[in-house]
Formats: sequence, C-alpha cells, structure tokens
Amino acid sequence: QVQLVESGGGLVQAGESLKLSCAASGGTFSSYDMAWFRQGSGKEREFVASISWTGVNTYYTDSVKGRFTISRDSAKSTLYLEMNSLKPEDTAVYYCAAGTGLYTIRTSPDSWGQGTQVTVSS
Repeated sequence: QVQLVESGGGLVQAGESLKLSCAASGGTFSSYDMAWFRQGSGKEREFVASISWTGVNTYYTDSVKGRFTISRDSAKSTLYLEMNSLKPEDTAVYYCAAGTGLYTIRTSPDSWGQGTQVTVSS
C-alpha cells in the first residue's frame, strides 16, 4: 500500500496562493488515481479534486473550480494542489488520497496522508 505525506500548508491572507504537495512512496504511484480532500473544523471531510493515473482526467468540487488545479509528476511520485484566490472558507486540513477508480476514490480511497493545515485569514 502506498504511503502519502503532504506538505506545503500554512497561513495566508485571502486572495493569496498556496501549493500543496503529496509525496508517495512504497507503491507504484503512476498506477493510482489520486485525490485531495479537506476537513474544516467541525465539518465532515469533503472531496476537493481528483486526477486519473494518466493525468489526463481531472475533477473538482464546484466551490474550487477555476481557483484550484490538481496535477501530478510521476517521475517524482508527487501529487500537487495549486490553490489560487484563497478564501477564508478554504481553511481546513488538506489530505491527499490514493485509490483506483475516479468514482470510487471519492468515497473509498485505499490510502490517506496525515494532512496539512491551510489557514486563510480575512
């Protein structure tokens, strides 16, 4: 099973940008569909974005479309989430996940990272 470690979180002001990374090890990164989730304080974990193992297909939740970009670098076994025009409501712990199937990964990923905190001040 692949191990995932997120990084890149921090404190930013509204309107600024942040890029998260998720380093994978112990598995064949290039064969996994990947996704980002987030969990705000007192809220349930929610799907943010996903990308197919080929990198060709991407999906986003409506609230981040046009602001966030998911990408992957198989040579580096790393998943990214570039976040622009950040809003206070984007404040959450962000998790990366690995799985098979772009539909299945939204509900039942195979592996989770430990999360990285993103805080957006107004």
